Amino acid sequence: MTVISRIYSARVRPVSPLVSPAVSVGIALVIATTATTLTACSGSPVSSVVPVSRTTAAASSPTPSPSPSPTPKPKPKPKPKPRVVMSKVRTSDGSVITVAIFRGPVTYVLHNGSEDPGRAASAKGVKAGPAIGNAERGQVLAAFNGGFKLGAAAGGYEQEGKVAAPLLKGYASFIIDANGKARIALWGYGAPAKGEKIYSVRQNLGLLVQRGKPVASAASWWNWGATIGGSAVARSAVGMDSSGDIIYAASMSALPEDLAVALADKGARIGMELDINPNWVQLDVASHPGGTLRTSVPGQWRPSDQFVVGWTRDFFTVLG
Repeated sequence: MTVISRIYSARVRPVSPLVSPAVSVGIALVIATTATTLTACSGSPVSSVVPVSRTTAAASSPTPSPSPSPTPKPKPKPKPKPRVVMSKVRTSDGSVITVAIFRGPVTYVLHNGSEDPGRAASAKGVKAGPAIGNAERGQVLAAFNGGFKLGAAAGGYEQEGKVAAPLLKGYASFIIDANGKARIALWGYGAPAKGEKIYSVRQNLGLLVQRGKPVASAASWWNWGATIGGSAVARSAVGMDSSGDIIYAASMSALPEDLAVALADKGARIGMELDINPNWVQLDVASHPGGTLRTSVPGQWRPSDQFVVGWTRDFFTVLG
């Protein structure tokens, strides 16, 4: 303070005779106070100070950008429900084919019949017998017939890992794996697949549909089993589309080619014939798993509860 006062007081001019001593002292005090403030800020006398306004300082500060609003998560797609899609196909010869496509998370079970395969399978301890059990009943979405009698030499039969009749190379095969998933393939040609855990296999003749088209031999009805009553009789078949869904087709009056055409029309890439003749063609469908089964092939002979009370021949259940 003393040094600053000396510096600035030395610069004060002599007081004019026109200015009173009191005013002179006031001026000197103002100069001294100003000098003290400047020196305290800079450490030395400052010739000029540029004031910075608050507005300028605020403008030079970076303005934070607003946070982007979070992208809403898409709603999860509803899980597909097991269901049966029913339709009909009228072929060029006038036959009407009933078609059932089993969609969604469904599994399949091959059941042994009381007479066929009968003891050939039951003696080996298979669990799925001639009747739908109580534990299975609450899951059943549909049920349909199996293939020819084993005595017809139309292919082999394996159920739950137990072979009742040897599986034959080159025969159309309905294959069920350990998880209950089903597919259709030509045995020995891509089936079984490497590492595939096969649980059950039902073979029946050769392929009826291949690469999405009826095979040439489908036009020769006499190659597709002995009939009761001529060429156009009750027939059934099963196929698989490109999504892996199983397609069942049946009619109480049809040729093998009619079934092949109907399967291909509904998207089957591969297909095989199942049982024929009126006593053995049967499809029963419920509106939901565990629901009441209803006969679904117009004119079918067997009642809707036939597989529930028990049947003489092998059959499949579709579980949801």
